[in-house]
Amino acid sequence: MARWEPNAPQRLAAAALDLFAEHGYDNTTVLDIAQRAGLAKSSFFRHFQDKRGVLFGEDLVAEPLTAAIAEAPGAATPLEAVARGIDALGQHVFTPEHRAFSIRRRSVIEAHPDLREREALKGVSLTESIAQALARRGVPDLTARVAAELGALALKVAYERWSEADSTQEFSDLARQALSDVRAGISAV
Repeated sequence: MARWEPNAPQRLAAAALDLFAEHGYDNTTVLDIAQRAGLAKSSFFRHFQDKRGVLFGEDLVAEPLTAAIAEAPGAATPLEAVARGIDALGQHVFTPEHRAFSIRRRSVIEAHPDLREREALKGVSLTESIAQALARRGVPDLTARVAAELGALALKVAYERWSEADSTQEFSDLARQALSDVRAGISAV
């Protein structure tokens, strides 16, 4: 592939996932990734800080999620606003075109303890973003935190189900089911 071709970050991410699968995360270097993508090592560092950045670099989830929470009708309950945000992810982030990448990404992360820890930290950050979005809607702090935790749990469950290799369901459908399961769990407590 020519060096001038567009989509360098996507090419680097695809190359990295291929190499992680072939040689393992620890045995793959930034140079290996850049070469597989047909780019120079310096091109890699224009897009990612390190090889973990390929898996965790851009946060594509927080912005559409919190924007949809902000745009939810004023009468929406906190959990309904979060549901709107999660639903937006199915339209903008967790699309059918993104599923194969997500499945491969998840496989790499699950195989490496440090990457699982980094994924958990991203989850904490996302939960905080949800709580802040709810607070901006005027939701009291404790209510916002509880709704954010429940929404993040539903989001995690939906993502896990969606990124299973044999999954064929749309993310939005899985998210609605996960949120329904979370609500049922609350009422059973």
